[in-house]
Amino acid sequence: MTTQTARESLDVARRHLARVQEASIEPTDWADLSVYGFACLEACVVAAALHLGRPRPGSHFTKADEARRLHAESGLPDIEDLLADLSDLRKHEMYGDIDFDAEDLDPEDVAAGIEQFFDAVERLLAP
Repeated sequence: MTTQTARESLDVARRHLARVQEASIEPTDWADLSVYGFACLEACVVAAALHLGRPRPGSHFTKADEARRLHAESGLPDIEDLLADLSDLRKHEMYGDIDFDAEDLDPEDVAAGIEQFFDAVERLLAP
């Protein structure tokens, strides 16, 4: 098994972001928006952590912790609430075991928040 680099993780995030952008167009595909949005943010967190020489965060919880640390220490956008919303929405859409009202979310705002974090991580990794 090869070790994924920061750049490779950002490339994964880029592919997820394309799916986010498609899913956020009316009619909104909340399942894809939540799954690929969550995955995009997590791949970005991994990319930033690896770029900064930190250990690769593994679980959803350690990625959320790393996202908080990246915000506090590196000035990346705060995605704590967005990660939590996408996680709950993803569980609601995929498993149906969590009550979540997507009407509280604007799909364009969700996609914009994901893209903003992606862009910030891309700038961080720029040579």
